[in-house]
Amino acid sequence: MNLHTPSRRTVLGAVGATATVVGWNVTAGSWAWAGDTTRRPGDRVVSVPELDGTLTTDTSQFDSYAHDFGRLVTGTIPWAVLTPGSVRDIAKMIRYARSNNLKLAVNGRSGTGGDLESHSCYGQAAVPGGIAVNARGMARVLSTGAGTVTVEAGATFAEITDHLLSRGRTLPALPDYLPLSVGGTLSVGGIGLTMGTEGLIADTVESLVVVTGTGEVVTTSPTRRPELFRTALAGGGQVGVIVQVTLRTVPAAERATVFSLYYDDVASFMTDSEVLLADHRFQMQGGEMLRRPDGSGWRYKIEAVATYSGGRTPDRARLLRGLTDLRDEAHAEDYALRDYLFRLDGFEAFLKEGGYWEQPKPWLSLFLPRSAAAKFLRLAESELTPDDLGAGVLLSYPYLTSNVGVPLAVQPGDRVGYLFDLLRFPHPGTGAADIDRMVQQNRWLYDRAVALGAKRYLVGAVPDLTPADWRRHFGSSYKTLCEAKKRFDPDRVLTPGQGFFG
Repeated sequence: MNLHTPSRRTVLGAVGATATVVGWNVTAGSWAWAGDTTRRPGDRVVSVPELDGTLTTDTSQFDSYAHDFGRLVTGTIPWAVLTPGSVRDIAKMIRYARSNNLKLAVNGRSGTGGDLESHSCYGQAAVPGGIAVNARGMARVLSTGAGTVTVEAGATFAEITDHLLSRGRTLPALPDYLPLSVGGTLSVGGIGLTMGTEGLIADTVESLVVVTGTGEVVTTSPTRRPELFRTALAGGGQVGVIVQVTLRTVPAAERATVFSLYYDDVASFMTDSEVLLADHRFQMQGGEMLRRPDGSGWRYKIEAVATYSGGRTPDRARLLRGLTDLRDEAHAEDYALRDYLFRLDGFEAFLKEGGYWEQPKPWLSLFLPRSAAAKFLRLAESELTPDDLGAGVLLSYPYLTSNVGVPLAVQPGDRVGYLFDLLRFPHPGTGAADIDRMVQQNRWLYDRAVALGAKRYLVGAVPDLTPADWRRHFGSSYKTLCEAKKRFDPDRVLTPGQGFFG
């Protein structure tokens, strides 16, 4: 069965090659199928509802559900996969899971080619022994308005970007890696090089359709059922399944000039980064901590992007005026806008060809307060080695915390925050002991960042987080999250892998 394309109106699932699932055997705690000779006379079997899509229970087809992108948490095979043919299917299966004490979580099926998987990094979207929802069953672009686009939550930013660029539009905020599902990205907030101007990708959402943990289908926005809107975005999938999204769009530029500016020390890097953040002379702005060319230590790079159309090329001298970078090493490249937005395609191909893509990936993403950013980055300089990155990157750049309006994407207390995004791709052959050391190193870095006032971005691998850790992370928003969980998912059906509540 093709898990990525809903077929005929059916709820048939194969166990082995021939059996047909008829329902959930509550007594035995397993699926019941036609002709099952082991079923006892007193067993209570709850029939599977009629669906527009497909439900399969053939676990031999679930290899890509046994891990996520991080490949640190494995063996998370669900007992069933729903490829929905409609929103009704998701509502029905949530109600079914709820009544039968099952769990359910969406699997974003992000990626390219045949490498479709959840792009969580530490089992956040796992639902072992439960029902996984294949997001590619709901991946259409539904409508395009003058200033908005409405999509199903399984659509990727790559698909939406190509759809909009053909109409002269784009999204105001995008992730760096475009083959991510919209719903999965919004459930954690969504970061990218427009954080300085737009905040998170979730801050560009106009409205959502959400199926709550009780099976209710709700259209929600900042003014319509706002309590659900505020907790579905960056809420880690705890209050509902996002099934439809309306996003703001903006006119698309034609081209992008990308400046790479280098710094020998964190202080000058931060000074220039904050100058650019304050005066908005660039449309996109990133930063990176990277090795010196001679391998003697770490240095910093600003990546600043000026977009333009109609041959009106940016004044490069004006854009770089007053900066203190190592000007002899600075360089600029010009791209068609689409080529720049899809810039990680080549990097992905390199990682796959080199065997990095399938390695375990102990990622760590933090929001640092500006007042502690230099201290923490220097700590990272002293702690991290080139092998700790492998073929990966360490991104860091400033943004205004006031631009982040999504309540559950909790922020440090300073007016300016710094993203710290440790995206490791360990070398092939790196042993399990070294991978575990990196995971524990993440915890060590996390604890020190939190002591300095940092907050976590909800991807990556931080081990042994307790409910007390999560209460400290969410702060005053923890009560809001708990109340929303009780209201919208009272039986805790949804997304158990986040572990917010123990």
